[in-house]
Amino acid sequence: MYEYKFVKIELSQWNSKPKEDYQDIITNHAKDGWRFIQIFAPATRGYGSAAYFEIIFERPIT
Repeated sequence: MYEYKFVKIELSQWNSKPKEDYQDIITNHAKDGWRFIQIFAPATRGYGSAAYFEIIFERPIT
């Protein structure tokens, strides 16, 4: 069995850049035993662009 964690990263409305450093988030979670699975970016703004993305992690349930 695994447990999952979803970390939401907001994107700037002006230039669509992440408001947080996603590489640091992935590295820090890996230190806590989380394994990076995927970055998911749903189209939620006009013209099909995303307003945020989610980083998905998993780790075994102990």
